Amino acid sequence: MGSLRVRFGLLVGSAAALVVLAAVGLYGALHTAERTLDATLDAQVRLELIAELSGRLTEFGLAAVEAVSDNPGRPERLANARNEVDRALNAVDEGVSRAVAGAGGVLDRTQYTARARPLARLRAARAMLDRQVAQIQREPEPGKRADAIRGALNAFGAVTGQPLTFLVEAERRAVEASAAEVRRLAARMRIVAAAAALVIVLLLVLLHQSLTRPILRRIEAIRAGAAAIGRGELDTRLTVASRDELGLLVASFNRMAARLKRREIRVAADRAALEDIVARATADLRGANARLEEIDRSRRRFFADVSHELRTPLTVILGECDLAARSPDTPDPFRPVIATIRKRALRLHRRVGDMLRVARSESGEIALERRPVGLAGILSEAVESCAPEAARRRVALVLEPSPADVEVLADAEWLRQIVEGLIDNALRHAAGATEVRLGFAARGTGATVTVSDDGPGFPPEAEALFERFRRGSTPGAAASGFGIGLALARWVVERHDGTIRLNSGGPGARVTLELPGEDVREDAA
Repeated sequence: MGSLRVRFGLLVGSAAALVVLAAVGLYGALHTAERTLDATLDAQVRLELIAELSGRLTEFGLAAVEAVSDNPGRPERLANARNEVDRALNAVDEGVSRAVAGAGGVLDRTQYTARARPLARLRAARAMLDRQVAQIQREPEPGKRADAIRGALNAFGAVTGQPLTFLVEAERRAVEASAAEVRRLAARMRIVAAAAALVIVLLLVLLHQSLTRPILRRIEAIRAGAAAIGRGELDTRLTVASRDELGLLVASFNRMAARLKRREIRVAADRAALEDIVARATADLRGANARLEEIDRSRRRFFADVSHELRTPLTVILGECDLAARSPDTPDPFRPVIATIRKRALRLHRRVGDMLRVARSESGEIALERRPVGLAGILSEAVESCAPEAARRRVALVLEPSPADVEVLADAEWLRQIVEGLIDNALRHAAGATEVRLGFAARGTGATVTVSDDGPGFPPEAEALFERFRRGSTPGAAASGFGIGLALARWVVERHDGTIRLNSGGPGARVTLELPGEDVREDAA
């Protein structure tokens, strides 16, 4: 038995044999018990039939007395009583016949056949009483008829009493014998069951000692070895104690542990090399990051310095323009020129302020100044600022009329700047667009601002355009800009506790700003 399959086959075969033997024994016991119970029930039925026969014989005797009396009753009563006696005799005879046919041994057939003689005597007694009644009915004197019927009934009772008693006693003994057989069968079944249980327990203990315990010990050794491997003890090896399936498993386990050990050595070497590479790359990245941070700081500083340097002369230009415009010595033909210079200088001053705000936003130094502002004025300034670029690109820039201005709490300069940025995006990226439209409307306690065009619309990955330095790939549009416009717009809108959405449900693109507000007021435009 060097194979676990053979051992488990023997185990299963033994269990199956025990089950089959138990099933056969149980079937035999149940069959015997069933036959015994059937015999008991048949005997009980025959007892009831004999009791009914006794009653029918008594009724037949009473009918005979009534038939020979001075005032006889219904003439058919004697015939009915006779028929009932015959029916009861036939029922008892059929029951005895079935018992004889189902009897297993010669002794049982002899006992059942012996009950046929009392039945024959009962039939003869019924026929004899019937003949005597017919003879007595021909006697003319009532006294003689009474004496004759009395003698006939006494003879009928003497003849029928002994057979009935014999039949009742025989069936009673049959019932007692069946009960005794059931008790003997139950005792044998208890003994057999106890013996079978003892044999099964002994067999199970033997199988456990010879088969189950050694297998469990070997499985536990494999489990402990696997746990040791899991803890990193890759030098763990198990002893191959046999050449069965578990022995093959242990050998495979040892080979696996050896492979893991070799792989761990290679992985450790690769990890050391990788750590060295990562350390060098990290040092390079730190240096590059330091250089980039220095460049970024220089760029922001340069950006802010240039903005400051440009704002100073622009402020002087605006001041001189204001002085010239207010001076009475300025010739009238120069006043329109001075106004144009002031307007262009003011626009340039605003652009310089936008540059300074962007520089501060990238460095985290931005601070919003939220106050009630009207959307109509902000959008008008944005349209006016972007009109030259729109005219150069031959795109109509339209501010949709609104029946009323809408006032929100916002930083006017930042709001104007992001709207100008959205218009500029539409002009630069909406290839083939002929129109850019701006609109605004009240929404609950806030307002919505929309910038839409009739170009090709946003690409499928429109939501990704909000990522910093992410630029769209609209077909036909020039690749321009740095990809920070929409990211800056979302940042400013979210600082205003609002939301920005990109919608492209067909031809054209649409950007929607939702700005909350407190006590939003609609004033007459």
